[in-house]
Amino acid sequence: MVKAQEVEKAYEVAKQRYAEIGVDTDKVLADLKQVKLSVHCWQGDDIHGFLNPDQELTGGIGVSGDYPGIARTPDELTADLHEGLSLIPGKHKVQLHSLYAVTDKKKDLDELTPDDFKYWVDWAKQEGVGLDMNPTFFSHPKVKHNFTLASPEKDIRDFWIRVGENSRAISNYFGEALGQRSVNNFWIPDGFKDNPIDKQGPRERLIKSLDEILNSAKYDEKNTIEAFEGKLFGTGIESYTVGSHLFYNNYALTRNKLWTIDAGHWHPTEDVSDKFSAFLPFGKGLMLHVSRPVRWDSDHVVIFDEALVRIARSLVRDNQLSKTNIGLDFFDATINRVAAWVIGARATQKALLQAMLAPIADLKKAELNYDFTTRLAETEELKSYPFGAVWDQFCLQNNVPVGTDWLNNIHQYEKDVQFKRN
Repeated sequence: MVKAQEVEKAYEVAKQRYAEIGVDTDKVLADLKQVKLSVHCWQGDDIHGFLNPDQELTGGIGVSGDYPGIARTPDELTADLHEGLSLIPGKHKVQLHSLYAVTDKKKDLDELTPDDFKYWVDWAKQEGVGLDMNPTFFSHPKVKHNFTLASPEKDIRDFWIRVGENSRAISNYFGEALGQRSVNNFWIPDGFKDNPIDKQGPRERLIKSLDEILNSAKYDEKNTIEAFEGKLFGTGIESYTVGSHLFYNNYALTRNKLWTIDAGHWHPTEDVSDKFSAFLPFGKGLMLHVSRPVRWDSDHVVIFDEALVRIARSLVRDNQLSKTNIGLDFFDATINRVAAWVIGARATQKALLQAMLAPIADLKKAELNYDFTTRLAETEELKSYPFGAVWDQFCLQNNVPVGTDWLNNIHQYEKDVQFKRN
């Protein structure tokens, strides 16, 4: 068990070290506390949801592993979320999908209303968190030949348009009820496995469908805003993705909406962090899904790796946190599902903290003066600065376990709650 006085003693040393290069660690800790992460509920139940939990996952989505203790009911999932959030510093948000509706009677995706999410709003109020929304466009019989909103069949498109329209009303409900804007993120799995003849037609149909969804009702953006998520390719649509990155980049720009960048949806050699500064001078803002691809979009639990560090540095150094909504998106059933939330969220916060603990103004000044020697020397030295002591202080200030002490909570929760489910 880490002792508070040891943490505070180490922090004072680190504080002095950073002060010598002009960094106020107390201010950095206050700034980091303002950054809300959007924690994805689907890590807790392997994306089964509650509308039709026995439905096979489709749309290129798959979860590996069978670690015991999976959440099977709304109460089990919210209990797990509560446990996870209690081990992550600060107050955050939770992302939902349409399939997590809690209904009194069996409903299809296109029949959902805000009332079907009252359970979640009541829980969020009790927890003190916000809610984000994702309409579910997968794992359903009406995903026909890998097509939804871009389908050539009008009845298929109409079904999914209703799903999208309903999601906007639900997201607006979240924002009104909780006093925090809800981001409503659209991702669809439409595309072809092999080379198509017509690449234009599906995209024109998708534009028409999305426009119909957006024009169905007007909502105050203080309550809700839409975001659109592209992908390079997915399982089953290797040759052609209707909702590509460039497609949604342009759609978000022309409709004045958010563009979603998922860190796992790009070619493995691309630097996702380089996209932010290219888009944000033109765009309204970003929804960022922090994930970890291994070879490809495998949604591994986020860790404190070089890709995450680059993402955090880009957002912090270019002062873009206020225009970026940071959400988590991964699922791993080979480990404790609650621990996965904690590991991914804390890694993301650590990356942001390390990015903030730098004399950014001085480094930019050196760069403007072509002093690349100073830029390289100082950024290299910063890598060994005692940011870990500042992180421990952040945990202590926010009343969450320091170091690996949080694992004791997980092991006890497994014993008392999760392992009794099987």
